[in-house]
Amino acid sequence: MKRRQLMRYAQASLLATAGMGIASGWESYQAQGTDALSVQWLGHTCFLFSGGKQRVLVNPFRTVGCTAGYRQPKVNANLVMISSNLLDEGFVEILPGNPKLLHEPGVFQFSNLRIQGINTDHDRLGGRRFGMNVAWTWTQAGVKILHLGGAAAPITLEQKILMGRPDVLLIPVGGGPKAYLPGEAKQAIQALNPKVIIPTHYRTQAATKGACDIVSLDEFLTLMTGVPVQQVGKDTLSLKPSDLPKEGSVIRVLSYKF
Repeated sequence: MKRRQLMRYAQASLLATAGMGIASGWESYQAQGTDALSVQWLGHTCFLFSGGKQRVLVNPFRTVGCTAGYRQPKVNANLVMISSNLLDEGFVEILPGNPKLLHEPGVFQFSNLRIQGINTDHDRLGGRRFGMNVAWTWTQAGVKILHLGGAAAPITLEQKILMGRPDVLLIPVGGGPKAYLPGEAKQAIQALNPKVIIPTHYRTQAATKGACDIVSLDEFLTLMTGVPVQQVGKDTLSLKPSDLPKEGSVIRVLSYKF
């Protein structure tokens, strides 16, 4: 019920709040402000982005199959964006509070954020099996973010124009029937030329044995020979625009606190 209520409410509410401040309850957080973007990995393709007086949650999930061993991402956020209605990237019933929700492609204004949702295929059959996936791009705390969700098809020229060159690219790399295989992820990275690459959607110890059809991160990292890899060693990365590589790309691997 909560998912349906949020979805009915989302678009009109987001457009109505264009240019306005956040509702009561977030003033103390906003007053603190920040000049850095915090990227926290909550498991699978779920991340919390904090900075620029906003908290944006992308792809909360239900704990089953490949996500069974993660904790449910019950975190406070102003805005929630989901890439599809699949349970591994669109489970909103567990969220606290009353965040605004985006779940369809389009251009949206939420307070000081301009957000674009871009349709991509969620499988290799033109979306005929798993439907469409929404990739999200926005700039927060001076950093341009592109979260590809569960993209499975090559980046088209039109999509590349809409996405631009991201400062931070969150990209699925573990394969399966509804997201990039490691080699497909490499091709997408070559098309987008991001500055910082954060791999998502790969097999970890969270997976229920025998119930997860994605591979570990190692195969992707092996294919990306020549691109520096930095093991962050924790689940949160802090980035300022000045921290971004001046040339080329770097892979940042976050660690989940099991």
